[in-house]
Amino acid sequence: MKRIFIILFTLQSIFFTYSKSSCYCYLKNDTLSIGNSLIERKFLWNKGNLITYSLTNKINKESWQNLSRVPDFSIQKDAKVTSESTFKSLWVNENEIHTRYLETTVLITLGPLDVKRVYRIYVNSPVIACETYIKGSLNGLLAGKEVNQVDLKNIEFTEDMKSKQMSSTLDQVHFKGQHWNLNVIEFQDVTDWNNNLVHEQKVLSYRKSSYKGNLLFATNSESENGFFFLKEAPCSGAQLAYQGSDFSAEFGGFTVNGLGILGSDIKPDRWVKTYGCVIGVYGKTELNGLIALRLYQKNIRKTSQERDEMIMLNTWGDRSQDAKVNEKFCLQELDYAAKLGITHFQIDDGWQTGKSPNSAVVRGTFNSIWSNKDYWKPDSIKYSNGLTPVVEKGRKLGIEICLWFNPSVQNDFADWEKDAQTLIRLYKTYGIRIFKIDGLSILSKQAEINLRNLFDKVLSETKNDVSFNLDATAGKRGGYHMLNEYGNVFLENRYTDWQNYYPYWTLRNLWQLSKYVPAEKIQVEFLNKWRNTEKYGVDKFAPANYSFDYLFATAMAGQPLAWFEGSNLPEEAFGIKRLINGYKKLQHDFHSGVILPIGNEPSGKSWTGFQSINGKTGYLLIFREKTTESSAFISAWFSKGDKVKCKLLLGNNGSTIASVYDGRGIEVSIPKENDFVLFEYEIE
Repeated sequence: MKRIFIILFTLQSIFFTYSKSSCYCYLKNDTLSIGNSLIERKFLWNKGNLITYSLTNKINKESWQNLSRVPDFSIQKDAKVTSESTFKSLWVNENEIHTRYLETTVLITLGPLDVKRVYRIYVNSPVIACETYIKGSLNGLLAGKEVNQVDLKNIEFTEDMKSKQMSSTLDQVHFKGQHWNLNVIEFQDVTDWNNNLVHEQKVLSYRKSSYKGNLLFATNSESENGFFFLKEAPCSGAQLAYQGSDFSAEFGGFTVNGLGILGSDIKPDRWVKTYGCVIGVYGKTELNGLIALRLYQKNIRKTSQERDEMIMLNTWGDRSQDAKVNEKFCLQELDYAAKLGITHFQIDDGWQTGKSPNSAVVRGTFNSIWSNKDYWKPDSIKYSNGLTPVVEKGRKLGIEICLWFNPSVQNDFADWEKDAQTLIRLYKTYGIRIFKIDGLSILSKQAEINLRNLFDKVLSETKNDVSFNLDATAGKRGGYHMLNEYGNVFLENRYTDWQNYYPYWTLRNLWQLSKYVPAEKIQVEFLNKWRNTEKYGVDKFAPANYSFDYLFATAMAGQPLAWFEGSNLPEEAFGIKRLINGYKKLQHDFHSGVILPIGNEPSGKSWTGFQSINGKTGYLLIFREKTTESSAFISAWFSKGDKVKCKLLLGNNGSTIASVYDGRGIEVSIPKENDFVLFEYEIE
């Protein structure tokens, strides 16, 4: 990777600028400016201990001045800069993972502590990201307990209204104005136990209050412009050193709390990374804010058609676990996968010599995996010829073979190098480049460091060709806003055996997440609707009451996951191949847009769906659930008066009735209940 380095030491009145392709960074006198054609953030240099001076939305010409003179980052009370601070900027070239960006690093010393703040800005995004690294020694980390508001005294004097900083701060701004409307979004993973994954809290900013979540949107009611903070961390309940909240707000003052480290995590001889923090600006509509966020998310990891698009078959969903997994079974499943139009076949737990705790054959263990040096070699009894026959047959059928893998979690992933070498060996031996990563438990900062080391090592040795399906079903893991550069999210386990698979539940989870998380980075399951029909009894939302095409369509906004054994399907199921082949032709283009939810929340009885936005063109994926209305107005992300021309691509006899968007929605007709349509649209 070619990098251009420019270093600036903080001498008085030095002017320096580095700009290219609309991104820039410069230090003039006491002000550091970072920006592009969409956003600018200015900082008071303050000896390198940066204080936000202003935040500007260049499109709307809105500029907010920061009223505080407190440094943006705070880890220790009254910390002072004790030596010369440095500043440098460099362009980081585009690679297989991320797009090109301008990186600015500010290095300061606060007593015995070194702090490195690394800012990233991309050409096409009104967002500035910041990663913070710490090295040295620290006696006292700011880690106060959350104050319960019911314990506060009455306000009778100005002095009573003052609030104290209680915890370490990743970032903060304090803007003028009393009229800030907030939307704070908290997420949940651990989807084996949770089926409500997104929680929005809409409030009016008032006296100091704390909130949980990874996202905070703040809109000023006077100008109708706003900004957002994204905390790049696991879901709130899974964060390290968690102090009870992620954000605090007080009128126009907003802080991002919680570094994700303990004082004991900081070492004198290595940099330790805190959780990341992103700030972005948006204009007068909710859509502006959502697109601003999504453009940033798409820059973190590009969606490659050849590497990241997939229609995957994983047989674990039929609950045979590893009882059937062997060479003969896999070769047979590949034939069925080809009949369906599947692009990827993933062998889950059971391909390896070692036995996991989830084995249906012999109850094994994940403890001390490397006491068995053959644990991660293909089982010589099940696969006497290794995985080569399966891989070769898959290649002939145009189906990529993928594997399941459980890193060695003990001792904070201390064996990460052995794990990495295993994955690299499987890549070099068989060409396997997609691994489902299961069983993670990130219980300490060292565990997080070692896990990143594992992923980075594999990507480095495979020239970024490997991709990881990061399981979000249990344990303390990365959630939806951390580790995003490594692959996609395996969202949930659902089984007809336990009657916890309902098509509208799955659709609802994807619909809610898609507003704030790229849908194309989420693996979404569809199951064999002919299994366990008797267990559902008389249930109008049972999978058997939907067409197989419909089940597949509920996953199309994400990465579809066929969660079943192909050999268990009836012959009629394979008629789905026509739909799958049609979907494959447009899958990448659909995913290249900004995918957002439209219509009403899926309930089993709604009109709902997704819109993929790419300028004046895009796609509308619309579902008529079990409702007697054969047509409806679907609220979508159009402007009033837009003339929308639609072309039916997939689905059964759907049509648009009204072509001019009147603010109520676009009128759509679908003759049958529990059916769907996919339109390509153009705004004329």
